[in-house]
Amino acid sequence: MRIGELAERVGTSVKTIRYYDRIGVLTPTERSGSGYRLYGEDAPDRYRFVRAAQAVGLRLGEIREVIALRDRGETPCRFVAELIGARAAELDERIAELEVLRGELRALARRAERLDPRSCDPRLVCHVIDTGS
Repeated sequence: MRIGELAERVGTSVKTIRYYDRIGVLTPTERSGSGYRLYGEDAPDRYRFVRAAQAVGLRLGEIREVIALRDRGETPCRFVAELIGARAAELDERIAELEVLRGELRALARRAERLDPRSCDPRLVCHVIDTGS
């Protein structure tokens, strides 16, 4: 199938398909005599896999590795499980950072309630966020 047909079938733009082609996650199986990209019948399933993998947090480079494993005839499930575990650990770390930030923001909000805007030092942009210098 040609690129436009694939894009229409999966509900995306030709530009997206070309991008995925350029980065190596969705490659045409051949070119027509006039140079059109031709994709195999498995291309819609590959596209949907890429989108699903992105939705669970995999990066395009990682997805390209998963697809390469499959294309070599290897089952990529263990590799995917490792990627998912790593992404979950990254999220745990980010959540902890965000919880600290939330505490800091709440403290600043309490500070803002106590401060009088008329007493703000003009050298400071805003005394709610005092740089302490």
